[in-house]
Amino acid sequence: MEKRRKETMKIILIIAYLVLTVSGLVLMKLGGNPGTISIENKTFNFGISLISALGFICYIASFLLFTRLVVMFDLSYIMPLCTGIVQILTLVASVLIFKEGYNWQTITGVSLVIVGIVLMNLKKGT
Repeated sequence: MEKRRKETMKIILIIAYLVLTVSGLVLMKLGGNPGTISIENKTFNFGISLISALGFICYIASFLLFTRLVVMFDLSYIMPLCTGIVQILTLVASVLIFKEGYNWQTITGVSLVIVGIVLMNLKKGT
């Protein structure tokens, strides 16, 4: 029972990482403000829109979660898995939210990433 709980927690952490990463990217783009940095009268100023700031917070939280995932999993497993899924989810979000285009190369690339993720997760000897 303890092993199952640990496995469930790992899956929840991966999902939380994926949601925070993609949300962070989408919110930063929606905010449309890369931020302004200036130094005036010996004062450091940094300005960013609220939506971009929320995206930044999500992205920082996802980074902190990822550092935990790196410790919990083999790096050769978790890095390609999460990176591939983030790429696919970001593409889907960009098409649905920002109405960005896609073509046959995009579909082929996503298909190859999915095939790679599936091949990575096949049990050895099967």
